[in-house]
Amino acid sequence: MPYTPIVATLGYVLSPDRRQVLMIHRNTRPGDHHLGKYNGLGGKVEPSEDVLACMRREIAEEAGIDCTDMRLRGTLSWPGFGKHGEDWFGFVFIIDRFEGRPHGGNHEGTLEWVDVDKLDRLPMWEGDRHFLPLVFDDDPRPFHGVMPYKDGQMQSWAFSRM
Repeated sequence: MPYTPIVATLGYVLSPDRRQVLMIHRNTRPGDHHLGKYNGLGGKVEPSEDVLACMRREIAEEAGIDCTDMRLRGTLSWPGFGKHGEDWFGFVFIIDRFEGRPHGGNHEGTLEWVDVDKLDRLPMWEGDRHFLPLVFDDDPRPFHGVMPYKDGQMQSWAFSRM
């Protein structure tokens, strides 16, 4: 059977001093698959856009800012991650520079600046604790990971770099 995941972007907006990252605390919608967790910003790629256009659009919609400099940090395959077991495939970006001022939140939750070195203290998906160190490390090579889920639980984690 062919792998036909939902294609998405996931972005981490850095503060100008690079010590903090803008996160969304998913705390507004009962029944949200991510309720109570902290996530980066992003969403589904539209049929008419490439992944860079999607990342820019999602950041503008969710935070009210314009990305002026971003870089691909990696890709992630999440088989079975969706609320109903859907497969997801994400392009993970760091947003190094932006224009505007992020607003306080959106329909999904509250936006918060969090110290990068304290991310591991936040409530988040268990799998995020495995790939986030790769997003923020000094290795310039993108990572490419696979993280299968079953019934909302991470089953394994593997990645490679070239």
